[in-house]
Amino acid sequence: MSQTPSSITALLRSHGLHTRKHLGQHFLADPNIVDKVVRVAGVGPGDQVVEVGAGTGVLTAALADAGCRVVAYEVDRRFEPILHTTVGDRADLRFADALDALPADLPAGEWTFVSNLPYNVGTPLLLQLLSDAPSIRRFVVMVQLEVADRLAAAPGSKTYGVPSVVAGLFADVRRMFTVPPQVFVPPPQVESAVVVLDRRPGVDIDLARRAAALARTAFGNRRKMLRASLGKGLVEAAGLDPSARPERLTTDDFLKLAEVADG
Repeated sequence: MSQTPSSITALLRSHGLHTRKHLGQHFLADPNIVDKVVRVAGVGPGDQVVEVGAGTGVLTAALADAGCRVVAYEVDRRFEPILHTTVGDRADLRFADALDALPADLPAGEWTFVSNLPYNVGTPLLLQLLSDAPSIRRFVVMVQLEVADRLAAAPGSKTYGVPSVVAGLFADVRRMFTVPPQVFVPPPQVESAVVVLDRRPGVDIDLARRAAALARTAFGNRRKMLRASLGKGLVEAAGLDPSARPERLTTDDFLKLAEVADG
């Protein structure tokens, strides 16, 4: 059953529920966009999919209808009766905080991550799973447009920062399409966008993690030159300019720094 703004509003009302701002709850209510997300994810019968922020189950049901094995997380147990109605036993529904449960809770095998991510946990969860869940080969996420821009930002741009570096260390990032506020219940005050992150093959996970840690240190002192945040000796040993600022460094530069730091 398709879920539209009016049907979701009625569904919430029938269960005496309202959305909670601190949980970043904005439920997708456009069947065409739901179908588009599933197509972009490229998943089908037999594929294993993990979703975070199941909400009213609109995307969960669509993924299950595509033949996927779906593990869906929802931290707000108030939505358990709704999800049992809209999704039923077509998905493995888990009422837990995905930040705590993943990736340890994920069954074996290759996975695709497909989610309309709650605004309050989207970036930290995505960065955590890029680093710690190599079994997730593709991420298809709906996030705030500002977050999408940061994930896809190039060195030297105003939006380039830790999310850009971490995403680039582990994945190839593509911003696919924007999503207007009016297709959500309740409508957010900003536009959203769908981003695809395909895990890069052959990445040295441990080295990339160390590079990500160095990026966090460098951007923690964004206005400072690298010699102040990371140390002149380390920066020069990596063949980089100690007077440069972190937003000028590429992911390869951070990998060089991690290699030198290990040596």
